[in-house]
Amino acid sequence: KRSPDPLYRDFTTQCEKMDIPFLSYLPTEVQLINDAYNAVVDAVLGAEAEAGEGREPCATILATLKHIRIPIVSLDVPSGWDVESGSSGGISPDVLVSLAAPKECARRFLGRQHFVAGRFLPYDVQKKFELNPPEYPGTECVVAL
Repeated sequence: KRSPDPLYRDFTTQCEKMDIPFLSYLPTEVQLINDAYNAVVDAVLGAEAEAGEGREPCATILATLKHIRIPIVSLDVPSGWDVESGSSGGISPDVLVSLAAPKECARRFLGRQHFVAGRFLPYDVQKKFELNPPEYPGTECVVAL
């Protein structure tokens, strides 16, 4: 489901210009997804959306994602996870990309690779939340943890 928010529309436009396809719905046939795609980007629910997990279309999407075999790349907080305590029946992503800084739930991440994308986190935000961002080599905006 596409968001009307201008920032998300801009991200969508950027992806489309890079020939990254968007689906209008996620097929419920797990084998079809496994055969047709190389990976799934999980950006279904945000950190503040945990109350919406049980509602459609999210509930069906999460149920399907729990059964696929291709890699899942989750953005910030894997869908179905509590932002503080971690997974409680949510998906098990292969890759986690934390935005700005890893959330508390990232301590429970057991996938193959964890990245943080947050080079341009203002110093006052770093200080306020006692964050210690990693060193970003050169002009990189993403770093592996």
